[in-house]
Amino acid sequence: MSETHIRWFVRCLLAIAFAAVAAGPSRGQSAAETLFNAKCVMCHGPDGKGEVPMGKKLNVPSFAAPDVQKQSDAQLTDAVTKGKNKMPAYDGKLTKEQIAQLVAYVRELGKKP
Repeated sequence: MSETHIRWFVRCLLAIAFAAVAAGPSRGQSAAETLFNAKCVMCHGPDGKGEVPMGKKLNVPSFAAPDVQKQSDAQLTDAVTKGKNKMPAYDGKLTKEQIAQLVAYVRELGKKP
Protein backbone atom coordinates (compact mmCIF):
# COMPACT_ATOMS: atom_id res chain seq x y z
CA MET A 1 0.00 0.00 0.00
CA SER A 2 1.28 3.43 -0.86
CA GLU A 3 1.49 6.27 1.63
CA THR A 4 -1.36 8.02 -0.21
CA HIS A 5 -3.61 4.98 0.24
CA ILE A 6 -2.74 4.73 3.91
CA ARG A 7 -3.58 8.40 4.48
CA TRP A 8 -6.87 7.97 2.62
CA PHE A 9 -7.70 4.90 4.73
CA VAL A 10 -6.91 6.73 7.98
CA ARG A 11 -9.04 9.70 6.93
CA CYS A 12 -11.95 7.36 6.18
CA LEU A 13 -11.63 5.71 9.58
CA LEU A 14 -11.54 9.09 11.30
CA ALA A 15 -14.59 10.26 9.36
CA ILE A 16 -16.51 7.15 10.41
CA ALA A 17 -15.48 7.62 14.05
CA PHE A 18 -16.51 11.28 14.07
CA ALA A 19 -19.84 10.42 12.43
CA ALA A 20 -20.52 7.82 15.11
CA VAL A 21 -19.78 10.31 17.89
CA ALA A 22 -21.88 13.03 16.23
CA ALA A 23 -24.80 10.62 15.87
CA GLY A 24 -25.30 10.81 19.63
CA PRO A 25 -26.31 8.08 22.04
CA SER A 26 -25.88 4.45 21.12
CA ARG A 27 -28.79 2.80 19.44
CA GLY A 28 -31.35 2.00 22.11
CA GLN A 29 -29.91 4.42 24.66
CA SER A 30 -31.72 7.57 25.67
CA ALA A 31 -29.80 10.78 26.24
CA ALA A 32 -30.42 10.35 29.97
CA GLU A 33 -29.00 6.81 29.97
CA THR A 34 -25.93 7.95 28.04
CA LEU A 35 -25.42 10.79 30.52
CA PHE A 36 -25.94 8.43 33.47
CA ASN A 37 -23.39 6.01 32.03
CA ALA A 38 -20.87 8.82 31.61
CA LYS A 39 -21.32 10.53 34.98
CA CYS A 40 -22.98 8.19 37.48
CA VAL A 41 -22.47 4.52 36.71
CA MET A 42 -19.04 4.36 38.33
CA CYS A 43 -20.57 4.74 41.80
CA HIS A 44 -24.24 3.92 41.30
CA GLY A 45 -23.80 0.97 38.91
CA PRO A 46 -25.62 0.44 35.61
CA ASP A 47 -28.80 -0.61 37.42
CA GLY A 48 -28.69 2.15 40.06
CA LYS A 49 -28.29 -0.30 42.93
CA GLY A 50 -24.79 0.83 43.90
CA GLU A 51 -23.51 -2.74 43.82
CA VAL A 52 -20.19 -1.85 42.21
CA PRO A 53 -16.83 -1.56 44.01
CA MET A 54 -16.96 2.24 44.36
CA GLY A 55 -20.63 2.19 45.34
CA LYS A 56 -19.98 -0.38 48.04
CA LYS A 57 -16.97 1.58 49.30
CA LEU A 58 -19.03 4.77 49.55
CA ASN A 59 -22.14 2.98 50.86
CA VAL A 60 -24.25 4.32 47.98
CA PRO A 61 -27.95 3.54 48.46
CA SER A 62 -29.95 1.77 45.78
CA PHE A 63 -32.24 4.03 43.78
CA ALA A 64 -34.99 1.52 44.58
CA ALA A 65 -34.55 2.13 48.31
CA PRO A 66 -37.58 3.77 49.95
CA ASP A 67 -35.37 6.57 51.33
CA VAL A 68 -34.41 7.52 47.77
CA GLN A 69 -37.79 7.03 46.10
CA LYS A 70 -39.68 9.02 48.75
CA GLN A 71 -37.59 12.11 47.92
CA SER A 72 -39.23 14.69 45.69
CA ASP A 73 -37.86 15.53 42.27
CA ALA A 74 -36.74 18.84 43.75
CA GLN A 75 -34.74 17.03 46.45
CA LEU A 76 -33.10 14.72 43.91
CA THR A 77 -32.38 17.70 41.65
CA ASP A 78 -30.77 19.48 44.59
CA ALA A 79 -28.59 16.43 45.34
CA VAL A 80 -27.34 16.26 41.76
CA THR A 81 -26.90 20.03 41.50
CA LYS A 82 -25.17 20.66 44.85
CA GLY A 83 -23.80 17.20 45.56
CA LYS A 84 -24.54 15.10 48.60
CA ASN A 85 -22.21 13.36 51.02
CA LYS A 86 -19.32 12.22 48.79
CA MET A 87 -21.21 12.76 45.55
CA PRO A 88 -19.81 15.73 43.62
CA ALA A 89 -21.89 18.74 42.62
CA TYR A 90 -22.82 18.97 38.96
CA ASP A 91 -23.89 22.61 38.99
CA GLY A 92 -22.08 24.27 36.10
CA LYS A 93 -21.00 20.88 34.73
CA LEU A 94 -24.46 19.82 33.55
CA THR A 95 -27.34 21.91 32.29
CA LYS A 96 -30.63 22.09 34.19
CA GLU A 97 -32.16 20.00 31.41
CA GLN A 98 -29.50 17.31 31.80
CA ILE A 99 -30.02 17.23 35.56
CA ALA A 100 -33.79 16.88 35.04
CA GLN A 101 -33.11 14.00 32.62
CA LEU A 102 -30.94 12.29 35.23
CA VAL A 103 -33.62 12.68 37.91
CA ALA A 104 -36.20 11.11 35.59
CA TYR A 105 -33.77 8.30 34.80
CA VAL A 106 -33.13 7.71 38.53
CA ARG A 107 -36.90 7.34 38.94
CA GLU A 108 -36.96 4.76 36.13
CA LEU A 109 -34.11 2.77 37.66
CA GLY A 110 -35.79 2.90 41.06
CA LYS A 111 -38.85 1.14 39.64
CA LYS A 112 -36.86 -1.79 38.25
CA PRO A 113 -36.57 -4.90 40.42
